[in-house]
Amino acid sequence: MKVINEKIVLSTKGNPDLIDITDKVADILASSGLKKGNVTIFVVGSTAAITTFEYESGLISDMRDLYEKLIPQNKHYNHDETWGDANGFSHLRAALQGPSLTIPFENAKLMLGTWQQIVLAEFDNRPRKREVIVQIMGE
Repeated sequence: MKVINEKIVLSTKGNPDLIDITDKVADILASSGLKKGNVTIFVVGSTAAITTFEYESGLISDMRDLYEKLIPQNKHYNHDETWGDANGFSHLRAALQGPSLTIPFENAKLMLGTWQQIVLAEFDNRPRKREVIVQIMGE
């Protein structure tokens, strides 16, 4: 078994930026030379997350609405008092969604559904430079 670590660096617009990174992950996998195994995608930071959904305008809007309904921006959060940065909602959304996703691959292709894309969810209240670690384990 071989393990390969690569990095994707992205600039985000701040909450609620949802960025399709499927092609970037697929390109890294293709260049790895591995045929079967697992790819783990992990975002560094506590105010962003990795998820998967059908990346189309209607669902992007629905996802933004869902995050706002579950964890509204304009509510008081105790975390905001700690640092004064007003991003308590960002940490909660990221913790709820999670920082990583593992996807199997075979014949050097991600085993995603037809309408399934890998998405970086930026929840911080300001633009950020994000590092996404792509770890490929396989043969």
